[in-house]
Amino acid sequence: MTSTVFWVNGALVPEAEATTSARDHGFVVGDGVFEAVKIDRGRIFALSRHLARMARSAAGIGLPGFDVETVRRAAHEVVEANADVLGSAYDLLRITFTGGPGLLGSGRVDGPPTLVLGVTPGHDPAPETAVVTVPYRRNELGALTGLKTTSYGENVVALARAHAAGATEAVFANTRGQLCEGTGTNVFVVRDGELLTPPLDSGCLAGVTRALVLEWSGGREVELPYDALTDSDEVFLTSTARDVQAVVAVDGRPVGGGTAGPVTREVARVFADRQRERLDP
Repeated sequence: MTSTVFWVNGALVPEAEATTSARDHGFVVGDGVFEAVKIDRGRIFALSRHLARMARSAAGIGLPGFDVETVRRAAHEVVEANADVLGSAYDLLRITFTGGPGLLGSGRVDGPPTLVLGVTPGHDPAPETAVVTVPYRRNELGALTGLKTTSYGENVVALARAHAAGATEAVFANTRGQLCEGTGTNVFVVRDGELLTPPLDSGCLAGVTRALVLEWSGGREVELPYDALTDSDEVFLTSTARDVQAVVAVDGRPVGGGTAGPVTREVARVFADRQRERLDP
């Protein structure tokens, strides 16, 4: 893997020196928030939306000290510092903000937070993918619901299950048995020609790509049964790392004719065009 430069608590440092305390509360108990932001050929895409969501997430778990403009400057500094290793259409910027050094337990201490930014070069996704359903449920009433936190253990387990089945994503229902989201994606379906996606009160994350698809291609938020994954005309995922990606198989069975459908292709085209036109929509 190519060595990169990180931004750690105010300084650009080589990857080997990008460390934090063993007592960091983000490491100890997952007390932190994060964003993964697309870098399209060296240009950061939709940064303002990501930072606004990150500020909401930090406030939502009670983490003080998150400063949007500091993070914005750091983002541009670390991307510029890594210009020689970037260049793909799907490089990613990772921003992590945690409670900082504290106790080896759940309680917080009143100390300085930790802010780390780094880049991951070259993660171009395929236009089509396969997903699996899982027996686990998203809790739409949980304390972290709708927040993008570093408490990702549930997603790790579900994604490992997907990879073991030859798929790239696992999709959850919520506790009401309704379609919710993937481990790192939002889900859209097409039924009788209409573009639909679960509402935020289903427990899904307010995805940046999800919001842009709704703005640029229309669509309606509506409660959907979990089996909408398998009985809809088309299904696709949205995320920063995938943009608009057709789902052509669920649990090993073809869905939507086994190929990207016309609505999915048009949504993907519109998204790609608008993305080139507007760097920070």
